[in-house]
Formats: sequence, structure tokens, C-alpha cells
Amino acid sequence: MLDPKKLEDIAKQISQAVPPGVRSMAEEAEGKIKQILQHQLSKLDFVSREEFDVQSQVLIRTREKLEALEARVSALESEVTKKS
Repeated sequence: MLDPKKLEDIAKQISQAVPPGVRSMAEEAEGKIKQILQHQLSKLDFVSREEFDVQSQVLIRTREKLEALEARVSALESEVTKKS
């Protein structure tokens, strides 16, 4: 999900754009705008930066293991070839 601080900033910017005569309702509007933004953004297919970083690390480790296994298989194949 998106950073809650960024959502607050967006909601605050929108509420500050409200004309001065309506500013008394700005806090309430800010809360409602924040809720609407969170709801609409939660419908989108996003992953958080944290989730992305974790999956990147998993992928790196998986690649390293795959490369090690490929080298091992290659060594075993060359041993079998030498024995034949």
C-alpha cells in the first residue's frame, strides 16, 4: 500500500485548495478525502516498497542458488563424460 504520510500530504493539499469561507469544514473534508483516497488506491494492484524489496532479495538468493546448482550439474556432467 502507499505511504500513509503521502496520502496525508495529498489530502492536506486538496483541503488547502478549498476556499477560505469553507475552511472550517477543511478538517472534516481532509479526513473524508483521505478515506476516499485510501479506498480507491486499495482497489489498485500495487505492492508496497517493502514487499517489492523483500521479493527482490528472494529473487537474488534464488538466482544465486540456481547458478550454484547449474555449476554443480555441469561439474557432475563433465565427471560422467570423463568416466565414459
